[in-house]
Amino acid sequence: MRMNVLLGVALSALLAGPGSTQIALDPANKFSVEWNARLGSDWPYLARYRAANAALAPNSKHPRIVFMGDSITDNWASMWPEFFSNDRVGRGIGGQTTPQMLTRFRADVINLRPAVVQIMAGTNDIAGNTGPMTPEETQGNIRSMVELAHANGIRVILASIPPADLFPWKPGLETGSKIVAMNGWLKAYAARAGCIYADYWTALKGPGLGIREGLSSDHVHPTRAGYEVMAPVAERAIKQALALPAPRKTAVD
Repeated sequence: MRMNVLLGVALSALLAGPGSTQIALDPANKFSVEWNARLGSDWPYLARYRAANAALAPNSKHPRIVFMGDSITDNWASMWPEFFSNDRVGRGIGGQTTPQMLTRFRADVINLRPAVVQIMAGTNDIAGNTGPMTPEETQGNIRSMVELAHANGIRVILASIPPADLFPWKPGLETGSKIVAMNGWLKAYAARAGCIYADYWTALKGPGLGIREGLSSDHVHPTRAGYEVMAPVAERAIKQALALPAPRKTAVD
C-alpha cells in the first residue's frame, strides 16, 4: 500500500510534455527525488534487488518463479507477501518501462535461474515514463526478454496489461484502447513463441475499458481484493508453464 501511495502522489506530477522522462521534482516527495536522481546514476535501478539477489538460496524444493514487472508487480509482492512463498520471487519496480526491465533482465531474472518468469510490462511505456515509445518499440523489448529467457532455458508467462481507463499521472491520455491493442499482440505473440498468456485484463475488467470497482485504488494499481482476483490467473499460468518442457538452452555461460 505504501508503494501505491508513493506512486499515486509522485507520478501524478509527471511532466506531461512530449518527450518528458522526468517526474516533476518535489523535494518533499521521496519517490520523485529518487526517480530523478536515478535517471543519471542507475537508470534501470540495478541496485534495487542486488543484495536480495545475492542472498537467494541457490537451491530450493520448489521451482523458482520470478515475477518481472513494474509497480503492479512490485505492489503485489509488498501487499501479499504470502503469495510470494515457495521460491516465488518478486522483481517489480514502480514506474518502470520495458527498456529498463530489459536492461536489468539478466541480473533480476536470468542470474536467478528460475524455471519460469512472468513478464508484466507495458503500462508505463504507454504513459511515456522514460520518453515517448511506439507500440513496436515496446513489443521489441518484450520479444527480447522472451528470447533471452528461452535462450537460458526459462519458460515464459506473458501477462496482459491490467485494464485502466485513465492514468492519474498522465491526465487526458487515452489508455484503454492502447492497452487492448497491446494485449491483443501479447496474446498472439505468446501463442507463436511458445509462452503462456496470463489474462489478468479479463479477470479485472469492469464496464467499459476500466478496472472493476473496488479492485483498484487509482484506476491502475490493484488493491488487495484486485490481487485476490489475479491470483487464480497466476496459479493457472504457472501450472501451465511448468507443464511445458523447458526451452533448449542455447546461451553460453
